Amino acid sequence: MKTILVVDDDENARLLCERQLRFGGYRTKTISSGEEALRYVDQNPDIGLIVLDVKMEPMDGVQVLEELRAKKIDIPVILYSDYPSYKRDFKTWLADAFLVKSSDLTELKKTAKELLASPGRRRY
Repeated sequence: MKTILVVDDDENARLLCERQLRFGGYRTKTISSGEEALRYVDQNPDIGLIVLDVKMEPMDGVQVLEELRAKKIDIPVILYSDYPSYKRDFKTWLADAFLVKSSDLTELKKTAKELLASPGRRRY
């Protein structure tokens, strides 16, 4: 089973995602910064999906996504943000999906399931 990596600097959002995905039967790992996420990805080949917050400091999710793609790391990425305006930024189009955060994680779980079942299938 592949791991879903949840990257968010907001602890409550990170824990909510982790719990809901685990209840859905997925193995998860949570990380609070973009830099730490890049290190983790480099050292762990069992990642099947990354759920990535956009607005983080000092390295935001778009920068993390650009770095992953520049390294030719083709793990599916869901950008998960409180700010729907980021969807208009062409750099976010490197992601496989862009979802607006919600307390109802139905769409996140559905998108995760689709991307894990069909890597390379973009929903953006």
